[in-house]
Amino acid sequence: MKIFTSILVVLALALIIFNITLLDFDHLFEGESSVALIGIAASFCAIFILLIFRLSKMIEERTEDK
Repeated sequence: MKIFTSILVVLALALIIFNITLLDFDHLFEGESSVALIGIAASFCAIFILLIFRLSKMIEERTEDK
């Protein structure tokens, strides 16, 4: 499961980088830039959720051992 979440985090980081290249800093909230901003925000949310999931699995493993 650790490898799967790591792959998903890397994919989300790649999406962030891709969406940063689509940004037009002169018209940040218009057209394709707004879609890129939404994609960046969604990718950050996905990374955050995956890190919470990984942390919960670590806590679950530690409590099962005791």
